[in-house]
Amino acid sequence: MSRPLTPLALTVLRMLCDGPMHPYEMQQRIRDHAYDHAVKITHGSLYHSVERLAAAGLIEPLETSREGRRPERTVYAVTTAGRDAAQFRLAELIRHPAEEFPLFGTGLAFVNLLPEDEVARLLRGRTVALEAALAGHRTANEALLTQGIERYKLLDQEWLIARVRGELDFVRTLADDLESGRLTWKDGATTMCRPRRPRHDEKGAS
Repeated sequence: MSRPLTPLALTVLRMLCDGPMHPYEMQQRIRDHAYDHAVKITHGSLYHSVERLAAAGLIEPLETSREGRRPERTVYAVTTAGRDAAQFRLAELIRHPAEEFPLFGTGLAFVNLLPEDEVARLLRGRTVALEAALAGHRTANEALLTQGIERYKLLDQEWLIARVRGELDFVRTLADDLESGRLTWKDGATTMCRPRRPRHDEKGAS
């Protein structure tokens, strides 16, 4: 593969490093180990990634079998080239910070299109969602640990929990600053798209 391995391709190679398996078994392992918390995975994308890895010689089919009326299932194994590619890509991901563009950052960049009080209200709503997400991630992580899954296999979940907790702290502080008046853009540069009043304020003023 000339392009860097996608997160899903790396996931497939990592699973096959534990032993040969077919894509259906990969799907089960993804659910069991919560890999879908770290990588965006769909049924179709998984099979497409397997096909691309096979075409690139990073994995190879070992056998194809059929049980009853079920579709054929091909068992794949990782090749030496696949192991090397997985290790190289993993080292890149750990060593080099990637430039990412989260949607929340986009919202913050253009925040002055809305009035301060509305932004504060929206941020308070976001804290509720973040608190629920944080509780859910913690519960899932504790459940997997209780099942006997080693901590090193759940480091991506630990990082996710840390990110959500960090965002929650940031959002709470930002909402506090807006509500107290420590942060404002009322006296800033004007824009053709002036901050609109929240719809409920408009109704109350009429």
